[in-house]
Amino acid sequence: MDSIYETFADLVEHSDVLLALYDETDRLRLANDAFRRTFHLSPGETPSWTELMRRNHGAFKGTAIQAADLEAWLTSAQSRRGKTPFRAYETDLVDGRWLWMTETVRPNGWMLCIASEITDLRREERLLRQDLDLAMRAAQTDELTSTANRRFVFGRLEALINAAALIPDSALSICLFDIDLFKSINDRFGHQAGDMVLRHFTNLVHRVIRRTDCFGRIGGEEFMLVMPGSPSENALAFAGHLLAFARAAQPLPDRPAVNYTCSAGVAAYRPGDTAAALYGRADRALYRAKAEGRDRALLSTETLSATGRS
Repeated sequence: MDSIYETFADLVEHSDVLLALYDETDRLRLANDAFRRTFHLSPGETPSWTELMRRNHGAFKGTAIQAADLEAWLTSAQSRRGKTPFRAYETDLVDGRWLWMTETVRPNGWMLCIASEITDLRREERLLRQDLDLAMRAAQTDELTSTANRRFVFGRLEALINAAALIPDSALSICLFDIDLFKSINDRFGHQAGDMVLRHFTNLVHRVIRRTDCFGRIGGEEFMLVMPGSPSENALAFAGHLLAFARAAQPLPDRPAVNYTCSAGVAAYRPGDTAAALYGRADRALYRAKAEGRDRALLSTETLSATGRS
């Protein structure tokens, strides 16, 4: 049996197909020779995905990133990366090659990436797939912040609720965030400053959430974070940490004295919930947080009878 495993490991290491394994924090754990050569990694290196993208981009290597703002591109990519059990897409490299990449995600958040070179495919087919991919991204992405939009986040929430309904005692929580007194930021410093605050909060959240979490802007200055596997007390504590990070931040580089705060409402999935019901409880908790002075996270305390269920 050992010889079979050794043969398999040797085939994987020397395959022309790129193979890589990322853990639940999106840190590279294993990669074969083809992957390391393509993304300019030395044996034993284990960077996170964002570290790898930044390093390759700075050296003009690896993935061809056609974006003026690298951080916005990373935020957009992270909002989709690892959020579904399987994803396939096309990507091009700085050296002119094209890859067909698949991502397979396990329930624990570990992800297997497999890529094959497709450079020799007809250019027309490639352009068509690119157009379709761009259209899909546009339909799922908030234009201002480059994070997921309302449609994508609610779609993900509905999928997770459907999955939770099949598994007893499933933990699933959502956090709604709202920038406090956002209109006054726009009125005092201009809409460009308000946009910078929204982008700042988006980037702040994406730096600390898990791969399995789904975060997006659902309207105006309101955001939603979907946290599968997290009971309400964990989600509430995490929301509190995010509010503290926001409170201490300086979102406007040319105005270091300007800061902002957020309020948050947290609710946990209950058997029989719809996305609308779960969102409604979190929204009412957010409203209480606003009414009680803002800059705080509150957990929904509604009983089953209060929601109209027996």
